[in-house]
Amino acid sequence: MTKIYVPLDSSAVAMGADEVARKIHAITGFDVVRNGSRGMAWLEPFVEVETATGRVGYGPVTLDDVQTLIEDGMLEGRAHPLCHGLVEEMPFIKAQERLTFARCGITNPLSMADYETHGGLAGVLKAVGMTAEAICDEVITSGLRGRGGAAFPAGIKWSTVRGAKADQKYIVCNADEGDSGTFADRMIMEGDPFLLIEGMVIAGLGVGATKGYIYLRSEYPIAQEVLTAAIDRAYWKGLLGDDVMGSGKAFHLEVFMGAGAYICGEETSLLESLEGKRGQVRAKPPLPALEGLDAKPTLVHNVISLCAIPTILAKGGAFYRDHGMGKSTGTMPFQIAGNVARGGLVEKAFGVTLRDLVETFGGGTRSGRPLKAVQVGGPLGAYIPADKLDMPMDYETFMGIGAGVGHGGIVLFDDTADMAAQAKYAFDFCAHESCGKCTPCRIGAVRGSEVMAKVIAGEEVEANLTLIEDLLEVMEDGSLCAMGGMTPVPVKSVLKYFPEAVGRETGREAGKGGD
Repeated sequence: MTKIYVPLDSSAVAMGADEVARKIHAITGFDVVRNGSRGMAWLEPFVEVETATGRVGYGPVTLDDVQTLIEDGMLEGRAHPLCHGLVEEMPFIKAQERLTFARCGITNPLSMADYETHGGLAGVLKAVGMTAEAICDEVITSGLRGRGGAAFPAGIKWSTVRGAKADQKYIVCNADEGDSGTFADRMIMEGDPFLLIEGMVIAGLGVGATKGYIYLRSEYPIAQEVLTAAIDRAYWKGLLGDDVMGSGKAFHLEVFMGAGAYICGEETSLLESLEGKRGQVRAKPPLPALEGLDAKPTLVHNVISLCAIPTILAKGGAFYRDHGMGKSTGTMPFQIAGNVARGGLVEKAFGVTLRDLVETFGGGTRSGRPLKAVQVGGPLGAYIPADKLDMPMDYETFMGIGAGVGHGGIVLFDDTADMAAQAKYAFDFCAHESCGKCTPCRIGAVRGSEVMAKVIAGEEVEANLTLIEDLLEVMEDGSLCAMGGMTPVPVKSVLKYFPEAVGRETGREAGKGGD
């Protein structure tokens, strides 16, 4: 029987995928496989049909298109204005290096048999035969750095938790994905949930943890549904439970729903929330690796970090390390959004240029107007001007210009964007989302917004810009966490690269008294 695939991914569902799937089933009588998304958001709902030569894709398919597509031979993979040919040959897909997202959009997310057929469980089956130290060594060899934004070496975290003495240790997955323009966590949780589960189990074996939590943002109901069902199946398979894959070691896992606070993406604030308290940042030390959840050693990683682990164990740390460049090893799922022609997810090894991502994959601006800026790394990321698109995407290069890769979000702005307003927005965002625990963040963001409003109004521009620069220094040096500490990043980038937007002569960069 012909297999038809319609994504259950949130982006596809938002565009009518559920209705399209029901109509295809009603007309054909065939069961429709609800797969994850391939990451081509501009084509959602993206319908795939399995043919003798491979899977053929059609999209974006609306409810009104279904009858005509079927009549015109969609079930046989025939040509149509909405047909994109063999999916694996589409340039957007073919040019990627998919390690973490290798299965996403291909398999049935809730079929363990499908998962195994496509290479799943290879990592954990290898891990159960290794010592905890050997597992940690593979992570160290891989050079994996945290994909949540801080880019901290994962192997150091693992070794610290493994070496800590305690009667209980935890693995906590930070799935509170809240940065603008980011959706990689959601996409992998909805499209390949067993990968995250397997990664957390391996982490448990590596550091001696027997309990895990996925802290999931409340705005992801489909991810919650898929993860909950996948965890049930993982217990049935023996991937979770008191005897993980016959190893004699236990690992239990559950989903915890957050309440929508951006600050809970910060690991200590997340732990406070997980303990049932108000989501506020903790002072460090002690580090969560030594005193985290319930004051026990806790390995906190974001979704993509944990999802890289099965590949590292299955194929070896050296295999993963050989992708990327310098200290930026492996691949990164870059998410392209904003004013873009072809928004979506692109997994590439570090070293790909911003231009390749924005132009080759993204197709430039959706408006067709010239590109003015690209914000990389979420709402607290730097605004990169169009003349710097040839920079390689890696941690060190971005750090060198006062920017960051962050969670891999890339948001495009065309030449109509008001960059002064974007600088003010950084302060407004911080003021709205601050946990309020430290003065530089709580007060600094409010005062920054007020002073930036005066700059925009043309009031004593230079004096007020000098005041803002002083304020940014205080926030950067004195804030308790990255919320206040990184709010200066987008503001500084506007002052540096778009001085005319704030009434300064072109060419003058930010910095006290600096030309």
